[in-house]
Amino acid sequence: MKLHFPEIIKQGEKAIFDAWVAEQLAATTMRRDLISEHELREQSSTFIKAFSEAIRGDFTSDISRPIWKSSREILDGITRSRARLGFSPTETATFVFSLKSVLFHQMIKQLPSDVVVEELWTITELLDKLGLFTTESYQKGREEVIRRQESDMLELSTPVVELADGIIALPLIGTLDSNRAQTVMEVLLESIVSSHADIAIIDITGVPTVDTLVAQHLMKTVAAARLMGADCIISGIRPQIAQTIVQLGIDLGHVHTKASLADAFRLALKQRGLIIQKHSKAGVI
Repeated sequence: MKLHFPEIIKQGEKAIFDAWVAEQLAATTMRRDLISEHELREQSSTFIKAFSEAIRGDFTSDISRPIWKSSREILDGITRSRARLGFSPTETATFVFSLKSVLFHQMIKQLPSDVVVEELWTITELLDKLGLFTTESYQKGREEVIRRQESDMLELSTPVVELADGIIALPLIGTLDSNRAQTVMEVLLESIVSSHADIAIIDITGVPTVDTLVAQHLMKTVAAARLMGADCIISGIRPQIAQTIVQLGIDLGHVHTKASLADAFRLALKQRGLIIQKHSKAGVI
């Protein structure tokens, strides 16, 4: 059976667009703090044109088909953008679902009673699929945001401090898993190059536990630093960690270890032939 609603949408595209924008602006989920009315109109206009073109072609409600490619790409871009801006899933999905009531009103007003139910069902099925697609795109967009935030936090949690000429320190706080270990290695090697350091202190005072995996990460970092021409000192070896290392049979090789960052700094100065001298200043009365 030939469907009537594609022609209805074609003839009334301008009216449908205006009613759809008004519906979105009036919705309680409208986030005027995150998107302007101008941006909303641009997004709605871009999508409704692609949507109208798709349903006027070889119509099918299978949105995975090539005819819906443009609509999917536009919807995916809008959804991911809103996910990054901080829209909720409901607020994002409303972009598609708010179009449903507008189309229903147009179809009920113009379609014969003997076909309106079937065509309403067809358009409902189509918009529901587009709504689900929006939800999937939103989830992917949020995952991208989370991964980027995690990456930023990893970089912020691995600060390198230049203690003296040729001596840098990398204090670690928190769990050292594989992802963070890679970041630690990259940050340390970049700092060795930029500061021309030949001694790097890795302080693990803030690392709650040291197991075989953590020890392997540390040794790989030490080995990489040596290839860059820098010797490493591991500080923060607490009694509990020392016992764990011994019980696990972990071999730290020829790496120097110290109980505190201060001890490691003194050793680093000694290796460079430097000493710390105390200066006393006589008070004047």
